[in-house]
Amino acid sequence: MNIQKIISTDIKKALINFGVSENYNLEIFKTSKMHIGDYQSNAIMKIAKQLKTDPYNFAKNIIKLIKKNNIYENISVSKPGFINIILNRQWLSKILDINIHSHTLGIAPISPETIIVDYSSPNIAKEMHIGHLRSTIIGDATVRILEFIGHNVIRVNHIGDWGTQFGMLLAYLKVNKNFDFIKNISLKNIEKLYQKAKKKYDEDQNFAKLSRQYVVKLQSGDLYCQYLWKKMTQATINYNKTIYKKLHITLQDKHIMGESAYNTMLPKITEDLKNKGIAVYNQGALVVLLDKIKNRQGHPMGVIIKKKDGGYVYAIIDIACIKYRCEILKADKIIYYTDSRQHQYLLQIWEIARKAGYVSKHVLLEHHMFGMILSKNRHPFKTRSGNTVKLNILLNEGIDKAKNILLKKNPHLSAKDTEKLSTIIGIGAIKYADLRKNRTTDYIFNWDEMLSFEGNTALYIQYAYTRIISIMKKSNIDVTKITSKIQLIEPYEIELALHLLQFEEKILYAANQGTPHVICNYLYQLSGTFSKFYENCSILFAKKTAISHSRLKLSFLTAKTIKKGLNLLGIYTMNYI
Repeated sequence: MNIQKIISTDIKKALINFGVSENYNLEIFKTSKMHIGDYQSNAIMKIAKQLKTDPYNFAKNIIKLIKKNNIYENISVSKPGFINIILNRQWLSKILDINIHSHTLGIAPISPETIIVDYSSPNIAKEMHIGHLRSTIIGDATVRILEFIGHNVIRVNHIGDWGTQFGMLLAYLKVNKNFDFIKNISLKNIEKLYQKAKKKYDEDQNFAKLSRQYVVKLQSGDLYCQYLWKKMTQATINYNKTIYKKLHITLQDKHIMGESAYNTMLPKITEDLKNKGIAVYNQGALVVLLDKIKNRQGHPMGVIIKKKDGGYVYAIIDIACIKYRCEILKADKIIYYTDSRQHQYLLQIWEIARKAGYVSKHVLLEHHMFGMILSKNRHPFKTRSGNTVKLNILLNEGIDKAKNILLKKNPHLSAKDTEKLSTIIGIGAIKYADLRKNRTTDYIFNWDEMLSFEGNTALYIQYAYTRIISIMKKSNIDVTKITSKIQLIEPYEIELALHLLQFEEKILYAANQGTPHVICNYLYQLSGTFSKFYENCSILFAKKTAISHSRLKLSFLTAKTIKKGLNLLGIYTMNYI
């Protein structure tokens, strides 16, 4: 149930009946002052200003035209022109009862679209590091949310399995005849070899040239190169799967569409771009000039799609990727989760793809960029030695820290429960600490903050859920079989009810904007609202059975909402801490 949408629709109808036909964007928000109303809008003041009329009298005329029904208990106007709305308590009670039995918590059906989400996308031949964390978990939260509301979501893990790094590795193996490596290919050995190859590539021009030649050999289908490439690629994929499992990420092998997947498309697309006059030769390389995007000198930006040595570059691969997603997968929207440094590059690729006619006008291309993870000195988060933090090491440290907290609080937990709960807490803390930040901003990594039982943390919300489950168990009542209605009398009951009914508003906003932090903040506020309700409204020992049952139902719906909300973020709940 989207209360904001209901109120907005009714005010718009009233405006039309009054003769204001322009489609205004009406801001409706939940007020914190219950004596004023449950919801409020200041949109009428902005409209009145444009119409050059008195906002207070204009608002009074508008509310007279709002259709009276069982949704509203009272609609009033306060100066200088706020519309204040109090919702009918019986209507609220009815909706809450419906949501208790709804697996979607009352979210209305939508018109589904095919949405492709490109996320995580680690490079092959390297361990995933902390730089992959945000793309992976924000992207995964987004696909969970989009699927939950009813969209057809296609996950894509666009791994970097076709670039210069393989030319370096293959060339290094050729030069050094490293047969032991070939017999025992593991990600650890691949990464060590890559570090040596990269050093030689930077220092030796002849080796750099040989590496580029091996890129062309690989892309041209050389059998031996492809044999080694497949071995190294699979070793990396197998390792990354252990990271995804630990992080509760929904990416699977079937979602992998690496750069190599589009190799057979490249010659045809190259010819097509030439035939359409979009790509031209410049000093031996095939280049696209973009009139709409300028370089630093103010000239059209030149994008190389094929080097003079015959090797294809990332740009043409990404153009092929867009073409495939639009023409074969029939995407209505494509969302990319990469950091902000990729933004101009993506704009260039999109411009070429649209210019070539590979992207229909109705298809939306969105870059959900994100900020960096910083240390306390506000520099990129690294190890003491200055190296990038490996993601697996970070996750294991989080689990270990959670285990220490658990054993201090519950020293008699079994080893099995300790292991299970410390994983849920540690991984949940890391993910939530990242997800609760607006993705566009940088944030400082802080273990103490993220593993606290207080404040906006996963642990605080998980503990609120655990408290409710404990109450349910003590009641020994199946709440879903209670037939009496929810009673909304006390202010704390009403406030909790109103907060529960904001769920759809927050979910839809997060889905449309790719902003999981909105859900995090909602769950944190919901947990705090329940805490106040719990402290001020007796649940199990209420004077009347009907009131006790009503409060149990409110508690049950709160737990259900918290669990669903955390699940959409890829975070588990637990029945005890």
